[in-house]
Amino acid sequence: MLKQGNGRSIVSQLLLFFVALLLSVSVVASPWEKVETPSEGKSESIGTYNNGCLSGGESLPLAGEGYQVMRSHRGRYYGHSEMIDFLHGLSKQVRQLELGQLLVGDIAMPRGGRFSSGHASHQTGLDADIWLKLTDRPLTEQELIDVQPLPMVHIKQYKINQKNWGEKQALLVQLAAVDERVARIFVHPVIKEQLCQREWTNRDWLRKVRPWWGHYYHFHVRLACPDGDSSCKPQKAPPSGDGCGAELASWKPKPKSPSDKNNKVAKKPRKQPPPPPTQCLALLRQ
Repeated sequence: MLKQGNGRSIVSQLLLFFVALLLSVSVVASPWEKVETPSEGKSESIGTYNNGCLSGGESLPLAGEGYQVMRSHRGRYYGHSEMIDFLHGLSKQVRQLELGQLLVGDIAMPRGGRFSSGHASHQTGLDADIWLKLTDRPLTEQELIDVQPLPMVHIKQYKINQKNWGEKQALLVQLAAVDERVARIFVHPVIKEQLCQREWTNRDWLRKVRPWWGHYYHFHVRLACPDGDSSCKPQKAPPSGDGCGAELASWKPKPKSPSDKNNKVAKKPRKQPPPPPTQCLALLRQ
C-alpha cells in the first residue's frame, strides 16, 4: 500500500512508479546505435542492404543547396560517398526546377549496421528516405525536429490523395529514378499506380519503382553496389517491364468476407536476425 509521507502525495508516488516502469521496458539499443563516428578511409558498403555495415561513411551536411536533413539528433545522416553525391545532385536538380525544398530523412548510422527498430535495411549507406512533402521555404531547426508527414495516399480507401499528390511529386520520383546508380525506389502501390497512368516520353525508369507498403508519404531510394565494393552484396534486378500491369494489380487489397474477419491469423514468431558479416564485427570493434 502506498502511504503519503514527506510531503509527497499518493498521485506523485504513482507517477514515479509508472515512469520507472516505462524505463524498465525500453527498447534495447543496437550496438551500432552507440557508435558516434564513422571509420576512416574511403567509403565501402559491406554485406546486404538488410544485413551489413558501412566503412568510411560520409556525413551529409545538415543543410545544403535545396535540401535539409530532418531529425538530425538521431544521427542517421551518414552514407556511402555515392549516396551523399546522389543526394547533392538530386537536391540541385530540385532547386533548379523550382520544385521546392527537399526534406531528407534517414540514410544510415555512422558505420551503418542494424537498427533496434524502424528499419530492416539502411545498413550499408546505400538507402535513403526522401519525403514527398516539398516546402516553399527552409524550415526552422524546431520545425525540422517536429515536421509532420504529408500523406499522399488515403490508406483505407486505397486511393491517391489528390490534395497532396501532384506534378511536383511525380517529377521528383522520376528525377531520382533516372539516375543510373539507382537500383530501386520503393513507393506505396497507389503512388506507383499514379506514375503508371501518366504519359512519359521514356518509361524505362518505371521498372525501378517498386510498390511496397508504408511508403505513402516518402519514397525510399536504394543505390546499386558501387564499383569496387567487392564485399557489397547486390539485390536481384527487378523483373523486366515497367511493372504497371498484373504485377501492380496484385497489390490491390481484396475485399474481406465475413468469415475472414472472424478468423484471426496467428502471428508468426519473430525471426532472429542473421549474424552480420565478419568484416562488420571487426568494424564495430574499431
